[in-house]
Amino acid sequence: MGTHFILLGLLYLCGVGFSQGNCKPQLLHNWDFPGSDIISLYSPDVEHCQYLCTQHSSCLFFTFIGPDSTIDNRLFYCFLKSTPSGQPINQGPKPGTTAGFSLRPCNPDPKPCLSKVYWNTDFTGADYRAHFTPNYEECQRVCTNDPGCQFFTFANDIYGSENIRYKCHLKFSWTIPVIPKIDVVNDIVSGFSQRYQTPQYLKPECKSKLFPNINYPGNDVTSLLAVSPEQCQTLCSAHPLCTYFSYTSNDFRCYLKNNPNEMVPRAASGVTSGLPARFCQPDNNWVKKIYEDINFPSNDIRYFTAEDVHGCQRACTADPNCQYFSYHNEKYSDVGSRRRCFLKRVITLPVPPRVSKAINLVSGFSLKNCHYK
Repeated sequence: MGTHFILLGLLYLCGVGFSQGNCKPQLLHNWDFPGSDIISLYSPDVEHCQYLCTQHSSCLFFTFIGPDSTIDNRLFYCFLKSTPSGQPINQGPKPGTTAGFSLRPCNPDPKPCLSKVYWNTDFTGADYRAHFTPNYEECQRVCTNDPGCQFFTFANDIYGSENIRYKCHLKFSWTIPVIPKIDVVNDIVSGFSQRYQTPQYLKPECKSKLFPNINYPGNDVTSLLAVSPEQCQTLCSAHPLCTYFSYTSNDFRCYLKNNPNEMVPRAASGVTSGLPARFCQPDNNWVKKIYEDINFPSNDIRYFTAEDVHGCQRACTADPNCQYFSYHNEKYSDVGSRRRCFLKRVITLPVPPRVSKAINLVSGFSLKNCHYK
């Protein structure tokens, strides 16, 4: 049996090669690419894992441990991988495991429809609201029609704890880019793809409401990085628990806050606070701006020489994989990398914090990307 797996794997690899330019959508079942890990995330199935690899800036190939694996207890783990050569260093048979490659060369849908439902599976964590619904189909409809919901878990009519049967847990995950790091660097300019959009189902545009030099201390849900108060407002608008926010310009820190009962203002120099936009598109003029002496390090998908920052921005906008960019201008200290344009992206596919087996729980994703094509 082991020889059979090895022959199948080698025939596949010889047939398609490992060139990064090749589209390789096929999956290698009962096969492993051990080592070369970048990060591990949870996925409910191998297709979702492959999309995670596709959206990660560095991932070239992956391994997924399936729910039926009997020799590896890391069920639902999705290991994203990369090597300088683009080729797996190690490979071999492993029952219950599936290996494959990034779909980036295949020009995949950047917002795939995740319509599959997972029986006896729990998407643990990321809850922000719950309802009681008669079945999982209604739970999925509620999730789809709730702007903040990206996935759900439903306890069916024979779930062990009788008092939470029919309970539909709505869950949140970022589907807009969240920049992991922002630096102040002379002669680097940064910006965003002009494809950057809030969800398509939010049609009218909202008026911004910002409060300069005002802080609302406490009640933090989370803190993130943002290049401007307007981007912070967009992040607050996307998060279902954010009722208002405060942004500190000296460290680019965006504090999302939750207190539906009151806002207690405090005067604070260098802090801008504001309110989210609900059921409408927040002002996106911040996307059109170029940010001088600002660097978005890491998360590069590729780089090249561009005549100026506007050419870099046009290239980012034309590339469906690019979400934002940084450009080294003609005065940058490193002569060898002057006029270099770095295109970047982060994962925006909904990612459950944990996936596990759970009897009589049904989990799945919002169908927003299926309904609004």
